[in-house]
Amino acid sequence: MSQKQFGFFTRLLDDVPAAQRYALALEQIRAAEAYGFQSAWVAQHHFHGDEGGLPSPFPFLAHAAAQTSRIRLGTGVVTLVMEDAVRVAEDAVVTDILSGGRLEVGFGSGGTPTSYPAFGENFSDRHAVFNRKLHTVKSAWTGQELPDGNRLWPVGTGLEKRSWQATFSVFGAERAGSDGDGLLLSRTQPRRPEKPDASLWELQVPMVEAYLNALPDGRDPRILASRSVFVADDRAKALRLAEKGLSRQVRKFRAAGHTIDDTNIDTLIRTFDVHIGTPEEVVNSLLRDRTLDHATEIAIQVHSIDPEHPYILRSLELFATQVAPILANKNNALSPK
Repeated sequence: MSQKQFGFFTRLLDDVPAAQRYALALEQIRAAEAYGFQSAWVAQHHFHGDEGGLPSPFPFLAHAAAQTSRIRLGTGVVTLVMEDAVRVAEDAVVTDILSGGRLEVGFGSGGTPTSYPAFGENFSDRHAVFNRKLHTVKSAWTGQELPDGNRLWPVGTGLEKRSWQATFSVFGAERAGSDGDGLLLSRTQPRRPEKPDASLWELQVPMVEAYLNALPDGRDPRILASRSVFVADDRAKALRLAEKGLSRQVRKFRAAGHTIDDTNIDTLIRTFDVHIGTPEEVVNSLLRDRTLDHATEIAIQVHSIDPEHPYILRSLELFATQVAPILANKNNALSPK
């Protein structure tokens, strides 16, 4: 592994009402900053609180900016197909100004298919709509003329250089590279029927290669690999929490018609691509992930284990103090502030 940066990612899934979810997520982000994480990322989900607790990421990140001073704040992702492109461009600029230039904006076309009609969109059209809206957002950020001669105000703040694209495919990774954007790689993703036991890195390394080959000359790669990571003082306790959390996921997937092998906890950990255990065990697990050889940043999240808030804070502390220094080749990439 080369030198890395490290991020914290949350879908805001604490099992409490919305106001408390937001308060706990903010506490987790403040803790990540204190432990030296370079970034904090939030996901956007509409309507389904058990998938993600944040439909409006920009107000939340503006609030987080007021409670932090250094950590970069990112969307992972804005589901752009279900948004007004000019509104997104404006909201991002204002949030970036309020954060002192700390905003990173990740975009994606995916989302729950049943959410699209509420926004007047069709799931089947998502790729074409995404491409059109992304072009509008980035054009607005760079000061280009919008319909009727309008231009964005406040003016763009260099956000086009902090734009990212999320994808599950080689084609999408190539598109992100040719656009000069960062590449967002998921913590898990579907396996092809012909290779159901493929490791996550076997799916993602070809995506990384396509991205790197497509980057314009002189453009530095930005590759963020999100990973499910839960670090604990005791492996037995970690496994008990994992069995509880992952079993919830099994029920949800089966209700949606998927087949999940839940023979034992080790099977579930492999199925959901989880890195879990003591600091030493998590280090060894992450070092086997070949995608991370190429990543410029690793963003950790506790999903889909989703332990209670105190365990999340402890996992952040253990990762920062005992895991990250080894992954970063002991170069002190994380230093408490």
